[in-house]
Amino acid sequence: MPRLGSRVRIPSPAPAVSIPLETLAKPSKRRSSATIVSTDRLHNDAGRGASTPRKCSGNRGQGVYTRRLHNRPIGLCSKRGIFHYRRRVPTDLLTVWEGREVWRSLDTDSYAMALRRIHQVAATVEAEFEKMRCSIGCAIDPVLFAVPLNDPAVSTLWPPAAPQPPAPLPPSSRRTIGDVYDRFIADPKHQWSKRTQIAHATTRKWVVEAFGENTALTNITREGCRDFVALLREMPKSAHQRFPDMTIKEVVAAAKARGETRLISTANLNAYVNRFGGVMNWAINEGYLDRDPLKGLKLPDPVKKRDKRNPFSPEQLRRIFDAPIYTGCRDDANGYAIHGDQRPRRARFWVPLIALFSGLRLNEICQLEVSDVREIDGIACFNVTSGVSLTGDEKRVKTSASERVVPVHDELIRCGFLAFAASQRLCGETNLFPELPFGHLGYRSTAISRWFTRFLENAGAAAPLTCFHSFRHNFRDGLREAKIDRDVALLLGGWTTDGKGTAVADNYGSGYHPRVLAEALNAVRFPVLNLDHLAVLGLRSESRA
Repeated sequence: MPRLGSRVRIPSPAPAVSIPLETLAKPSKRRSSATIVSTDRLHNDAGRGASTPRKCSGNRGQGVYTRRLHNRPIGLCSKRGIFHYRRRVPTDLLTVWEGREVWRSLDTDSYAMALRRIHQVAATVEAEFEKMRCSIGCAIDPVLFAVPLNDPAVSTLWPPAAPQPPAPLPPSSRRTIGDVYDRFIADPKHQWSKRTQIAHATTRKWVVEAFGENTALTNITREGCRDFVALLREMPKSAHQRFPDMTIKEVVAAAKARGETRLISTANLNAYVNRFGGVMNWAINEGYLDRDPLKGLKLPDPVKKRDKRNPFSPEQLRRIFDAPIYTGCRDDANGYAIHGDQRPRRARFWVPLIALFSGLRLNEICQLEVSDVREIDGIACFNVTSGVSLTGDEKRVKTSASERVVPVHDELIRCGFLAFAASQRLCGETNLFPELPFGHLGYRSTAISRWFTRFLENAGAAAPLTCFHSFRHNFRDGLREAKIDRDVALLLGGWTTDGKGTAVADNYGSGYHPRVLAEALNAVRFPVLNLDHLAVLGLRSESRA
């Protein structure tokens, strides 16, 4: 402000400067694209003494340029692939508004659809600003309200006591937990097995019963999630089978009334929390939530991973392979535990042996096809793969590292496994064990898993913390005792070094030669176990060293 009484010098109009049109609208070659067009906008094109505008932010007297996007409305931005409307809070509302910016999801990843929706969301945000000004007694513009005043030409103070129409909620705030859960399950990116689908369906049922299907996703609080975890801690085992047609709260109440002490383990509880947390993380990526209220609520598991399963003891192994099905039984159906003169060699005979000497998982063995037993560089191998089988059935593996080549152990060859595979090929069989049916979850291992539990009891080999998976623990101990290189051991067992798959270094090179893997595998021996009674004629005298 000039001082009182001083002279004020009014600058004379600057002479007009003739500027070529192509100079003003010359887009950058690097930044222009087919979808978003940018130009240079000249703010003060009447610079004194300038013959041509200069693209320099420091030359404000000559010509100042700003990059301007024509095709993108103000406030439109993308966050995690979803378009949002972003608006800074006006200065006069910073003291009463929570936060300095307003973000509203447009619920779409389509640029064309975002252009159609952003104007409605922007108008809603401006109306909310006006209502906030009204509540603190500031001057407002009634045109910005959803319901205008009787005299819209007059802008005055809105009476604080007058009822105001509620501001419409943005689309993301209207999402209910049931709706979001259904969208999560229907996402085509999720290619789950039938078992995983059932697990997610069970978790959804319990989540919806605990929170209410029509509860807004944004209304799920941290405290509510803690209550949900507390309910899970009191859930009995096999609740969906023992307490059908009951809600989660009714199941917990019924279990308490019965004095039920067999509750789900901490590992199973955390599995439910993980699945529910996956929905929350998916909702955050879709722009429905800002934070995960379930984060960090998993319980510490008191049982260490290595203590969840034990390997079979030497005595258990002897009892298993000295059972009638290996020494002579009536048949391998209902008479597998009865001594007899029959020695059938089918799935129930071979599956435990393959697991002990190859480390394959139960379902990896049960879904083997005849073509999966092949010779690679002169070495007989198991080819463990996933995908569609020759019969059109789906073959599954646990992780990407589970797809591997495992040589056939010499002890299996001594017991006549290669002859068995060749006979299956000559009979025209596609599956190595065609007698194994698919279970209700689509796994061939379902029936033999239940059978093996009964088999352990009949053989007197049952013990706590042991099951079919214990064979893999025996195999891992065998690799350790043989001092096999760790990388080779992980490759043979299909184990990963972390939860995300194989290490980066594993992608380099062509891998181990089958002969190297065969040497490492055949070093695995179980001296306490004598399988001479299983060796085929002509191979009994071979060295077991």
